[in-house]
Amino acid sequence: MSAAPNNRKLLVKLLSGAVFMFIFALFVMPPLYNVFCEITGIGGKTGGPYVASEAGVDTSRQVKVQFVATNNGAMPWQFGPKVFEVSVHPGEPTEVAFYAKNSTHRNMVAQAVPNVTPFNAAEYFHKTECFCFNQQPLKAGEDAELPLVFIVDRDLPTAITTITLSYTLFDITNQSDDSLAQVN
Repeated sequence: MSAAPNNRKLLVKLLSGAVFMFIFALFVMPPLYNVFCEITGIGGKTGGPYVASEAGVDTSRQVKVQFVATNNGAMPWQFGPKVFEVSVHPGEPTEVAFYAKNSTHRNMVAQAVPNVTPFNAAEYFHKTECFCFNQQPLKAGEDAELPLVFIVDRDLPTAITTITLSYTLFDITNQSDDSLAQVN
């Protein structure tokens, strides 16, 4: 018996495993991460839209908020914050923007997934308006300014002086037939 059939079987198994891992990482892990964060309350996952109350602004202290943007490995867009950090007073609504450009030759739809660090700051970081609440369809070559309005809660522990808000941008074109109809 020659080694060639055994090598082919091994190659098929290895390639099948690699394809399975790619599909698992791209389509199964993000929803599992979301469920895990919702159940445990850890991971810096931020909630949906926040409705601000009239608690006032704490002008006695400032918090530095940093912004980071990354693309998922399969996302070819240009994506990043227009400013990399701001200093805010807790309770003060603050508006910033991110920039996205579909630099491909095809219409695409993206979804941004936020994360806040330190993790214990996530419950004190409230987004009142965020591009991450909706899918972002862009035509080929089109760019957009993506608004974000947030409030750092007055109850933020004083030991936390810096918060980092990061977004990962995912290509969801194939999962989003409704949004593609808007782009085409």
